[in-house]
Amino acid sequence: SSAFKFNAEIFGYPLTIIPRNFTLSGYTRLFSGEEIPFIRQFFNSSIVATGYTILALFISSLVGFGFAKYDFRFKRPLFVITLATMMVPYQVTIIPLFLLMNTFRWLDTYLAVIIPGAFSGFGVFFMRQIMLSIPNELLDAARIDGASDFGIYLRVALPLSGAGLAVLTVLFFLGSWNDYLWPVIALRSEEKFTLPVGLATLLGLYKVEYGMLMAGAFMATLPIILLFIAGRKQFVAGMTAGALKL
Repeated sequence: SSAFKFNAEIFGYPLTIIPRNFTLSGYTRLFSGEEIPFIRQFFNSSIVATGYTILALFISSLVGFGFAKYDFRFKRPLFVITLATMMVPYQVTIIPLFLLMNTFRWLDTYLAVIIPGAFSGFGVFFMRQIMLSIPNELLDAARIDGASDFGIYLRVALPLSGAGLAVLTVLFFLGSWNDYLWPVIALRSEEKFTLPVGLATLLGLYKVEYGMLMAGAFMATLPIILLFIAGRKQFVAGMTAGALKL
């Protein structure tokens, strides 16, 4: 409701849920582009979050499938190393990651905020647990029919792992959409900013337009809410996939 209030009412007492003086000035100023290029930054976040989610899902499911259904040399040490990556704080990797992106000349590009985090130790572990529940007989039947290893992954493993993919889709998209620390370091120009970075620029030194800031925050939550509503059944099914043994 603060998105429809003036600053004086937001900080007024007593607090009100329904605005006494209803205003759309926060939204009109936000979409006008006078303060920040909101529409452009919303588009940037959509590209980054969607690209990151698709790439992270592909890598997590493919690597998880390999760990679950294949035996190869150093399988156990490699899986332990994959799990160990979850123990490394994200902040520790920022400086070497920044130097690496500078070497690749990827700073201030979408690649710098999509590719570095596409490998997820949690995603690999989660998809491995999901893939373990797939009967090996189905994979053997696909091999007899002449399917390649990648074809088995694409046509058998992925369709049977829909619930797990739905969970990771929400988690990956949410994490990328709300990420602030790395994008504010990797992106330089205002036209490339994602929403969290762009909205942070509205926090001035002497004055903060809370109405416009709340309007932007509300608009930023809509894609997450719509995504969860669209995939809520698969999301709940994936979260409880290991709770019952049939």
